[in-house]
Amino acid sequence: MAAAALQSAPATYFDGVTAARHRVMVACTDVGLDITDPHGTTLAFWPYSRLANLNAPKQVFRLGLRDSDRLARLEITDEKIARLIDDICPDIDRSDAAERDKRRSVLILSLGAIVSLLLVAFLGLPQISERLSWVVPTSVDRSLGRAADLRFRAMMGKEDRSRPIECGMDGIEIEGKKVFDALMDRIAHAAGVDAPLQAVVLRLPEANAFALAGGHVYVLQGLIDQAKDVDELAAIIAHELGHVANRDGIRSVLQNAGLSLIFGIVLGDFVGGAAVVAAAHLLLEAAYSREQELAADDFAVHTLKALGADPRALATFLDRVARTREGLSILLTHPSVPERVARIKAVASPQQNPTPLLSADEWQALRRICAAHP
Repeated sequence: MAAAALQSAPATYFDGVTAARHRVMVACTDVGLDITDPHGTTLAFWPYSRLANLNAPKQVFRLGLRDSDRLARLEITDEKIARLIDDICPDIDRSDAAERDKRRSVLILSLGAIVSLLLVAFLGLPQISERLSWVVPTSVDRSLGRAADLRFRAMMGKEDRSRPIECGMDGIEIEGKKVFDALMDRIAHAAGVDAPLQAVVLRLPEANAFALAGGHVYVLQGLIDQAKDVDELAAIIAHELGHVANRDGIRSVLQNAGLSLIFGIVLGDFVGGAAVVAAAHLLLEAAYSREQELAADDFAVHTLKALGADPRALATFLDRVARTREGLSILLTHPSVPERVARIKAVASPQQNPTPLLSADEWQALRRICAAHP
């Protein structure tokens, strides 16, 4: 394999965070592909054992990286190095047999796209998005969630910060992170959410929380600061888990992106880097519908009942914060607070002798999860 190290060629590299194209050199080494910028600086190293062949036009050899949190891809047009990679990686098949199978698959999927178009014509985009959201593979949710998380963290990384944006990483905050993780597990279990969750507390002053596709849940420091007790915090978290359980993220993206994304999913092209980045941008900007928000409220009430906590805690928190006008940003894109409070109180009877979700010491530890000084 030593001779392979001498083989290199220009290529196009997408880092999976943005849609920008990077002109690079790719070289075959003994164990993988070395991807460098025009100055010779290594941008990435991809082991041969993790290379995956992605759909691409005939003249392009497109590679991805299996089991990666990043949605990067590499596009090679040099036939000589493409054939070398073929020889090194027997799992990568660019033969005519594979192409024939692919053409048959495209024909079948194209017929599916025609059927989808007819369904859209008869049912309308919101209805088809609603139905399609439940058959979209969970792998699409995970890809979209990873891309949105990377985009969000890249945006936050541009701000000048003396401390990490994610709380609970060191010092006095570590004990609070342990309490938070245990509380999240308990709420998710009571809610019946089996999907893996990636829940974090962010060092941001807004009293808010939000969930992205793929089980990404973000609780902002301001929410913990303004919650009077753990039941109020658990109520907001349970509301966001309602969006996760109902797959509201992918549904909102489908409704906002229109036919292009729907057909991309039907044709299997959604995993392409540009498509995922565009969808992630939509996910971060999309607002949930009134029906989705009310359904998430109901989900929170049922979850608090299952926990033995106060099922009216969500209404109590929203009503108090709205009255103090402390700028709860979660209220800006939701149904009116009086409507939500009245609806929650109508379906949630007061809990007799509610079960404490945390001890007094645990609650105080959780409230210090973002307390470390620079």
